[in-house]
Amino acid sequence: MNFTTRIMTGLLCLISLFSNAQSHQFALGDNAFLLDGKPFQMISGEMHYTRIPRDAWKHRMKMAKAMGLNTIGTYVFWNAHEPVKGKYDFSGNNDIAAFITAAKEEGLYVILRPSPYVCAEWEFGGYPWWLLKDSSVKVRSKDERFISAYTNYINELAKHLTPLLVTHGGNVLMVQIENEYGSYSDDKSYMDLNRQLFRNAGFDCTLFTCDGADMIAKGYLPGYLPAVNGLEDTTGIKKVVNEFHGGKGPYYLAEWYPGWFDQWGKNHNTTSAEKNAAMLDDILAAGISVNMYMFHGGTTRGFMNGANMNVNDPYAPQTTSYDYDAPLDEAGNPSKKFHLFRNVISKHLTAGSALPAIPENKKAIQIEDIKLTAYASLFNQLGKPVISAKPMSFEDLDQAYGYVLYRTTLKATAKTMLKIGGLRDYAIVYVNGKQVGVLDRRLNQDSLSLSDIPANAVLDIFVENNGRINYGPYLTDNRKGILGNVTLDQQVLSDWKNYKIPMSTTKNIRFGKMPQVGAATPSLFKGEFTLNEVADTYFDLGGFGKGVVFLNGYHLGKYWHIGPQQTIYVPAEWLKKGKNEVIVLDELKTDHKVLSSSANPILTKPLNPAK
Repeated sequence: MNFTTRIMTGLLCLISLFSNAQSHQFALGDNAFLLDGKPFQMISGEMHYTRIPRDAWKHRMKMAKAMGLNTIGTYVFWNAHEPVKGKYDFSGNNDIAAFITAAKEEGLYVILRPSPYVCAEWEFGGYPWWLLKDSSVKVRSKDERFISAYTNYINELAKHLTPLLVTHGGNVLMVQIENEYGSYSDDKSYMDLNRQLFRNAGFDCTLFTCDGADMIAKGYLPGYLPAVNGLEDTTGIKKVVNEFHGGKGPYYLAEWYPGWFDQWGKNHNTTSAEKNAAMLDDILAAGISVNMYMFHGGTTRGFMNGANMNVNDPYAPQTTSYDYDAPLDEAGNPSKKFHLFRNVISKHLTAGSALPAIPENKKAIQIEDIKLTAYASLFNQLGKPVISAKPMSFEDLDQAYGYVLYRTTLKATAKTMLKIGGLRDYAIVYVNGKQVGVLDRRLNQDSLSLSDIPANAVLDIFVENNGRINYGPYLTDNRKGILGNVTLDQQVLSDWKNYKIPMSTTKNIRFGKMPQVGAATPSLFKGEFTLNEVADTYFDLGGFGKGVVFLNGYHLGKYWHIGPQQTIYVPAEWLKKGKNEVIVLDELKTDHKVLSSSANPILTKPLNPAK
């Protein structure tokens, strides 16, 4: 053995010894979780790596420790990691392994929820859009086409995550298979297939399921821990777990809600901090492990918001802000709940232990109004259309998110009724470049009356995907665009040009000078601003209509004048000292000169849901 080999062997031995020294054993006791043979009560908070700038992960984890958490929970988002079939992305903000490793460095354990369905107010519940390219594929089922794609993804995911399991010296204690399946169906063979896929991929740690208390019978898998969601009665939590886990625990409240999410056109949600704190005290006193959903919500950027829809409830897309009225607000600062929860958790610490100091609040600033100095008409940026007899869906056009412009020529010359069959989800209608109406799936709108239509007029229908349904019975009915016929006085219109406008980037937009008069069609506005210091801020879109915002190439998310959200959070991590660039797409209002900002969020704008 030469000198270099001896050195390398010695280093490997040291690494092995260090790894063994850091490893733990995790198991299920009859009443509590066991960590290295001793009872361990998880005090966990959910936060998602995709909703927090990567450079801010450590800050949020330090805040978690300061509130008293010993564990964090996170979903894993299939559509973030496989945006195109067979092409995987675990880089940047999608580096889930780095997120888990950062948690370990901060002394936090992790509960991992990589089931392919996550809900999470996230586009399509986490499923990748391309599963819908074949309209007959049924997700969340034993459909062989779905299972094949699911298996490939889980096997790829395992390469990144299995080395981080507690069984391999990591800090991931448990892994969830499926997610609230009892609220969707009750096929135990499908649930067991999930288990097999995880085991075959190498997830050899403790597996569990989670469901609402009244749905556990349908969603649990015999022999595996059935965690409870939503229930706050501690006696009831233990009773439900005992019933489906052989008369024993441990007891895990996998989703406890000290806040709630927002939907466009509805009021901002808040809950009582005092009542939440009292409930947390009861849960911890009863020896129940808990994961608060959310500890820190963050922001759903890009086009990744989901939507709810049930049999008796209309389509309802969620906002970009995922503040959730959580203990840690959207920007990562402690709320009243944070301080009350910290006081409660302090009461339940082991003798002689204390919580670390709370990090300082992040600085937030109002920057000077940004002059918008460059302009582009979106309809002047169109590429080559796809020609078809009928309008094509996003999926048939091989497009994930964003917008599609549908164009045809009308022959009518009289007052007439336009009807769009299967509108998904929001349409602005133009005749010869002039806006003549707006149709909104939230309001069950699909028709409008047209008048004074000249012969050979050009009809444009600009359609936005407002977010695929993430929860409920319509999960498999999630294609976007125009899915049916477009008729004029019941006569089917044909000969369509389908223009793809994904708006995933602004790199190829051709900007020119600002117009003297506002345009009639969707428009982009660009401005530059210079910063001497970098701090959080919020763009105020109060005077704008509906659209998206890009900052230094980052897609910050959506805004909509119907509220309740008016501002878009701008993280300091994505700003630069010196020159910065902002681009705003507005679909509705197209005469803008400046963009303002605020040092504080506005999430409670008075609602105007019918417009």
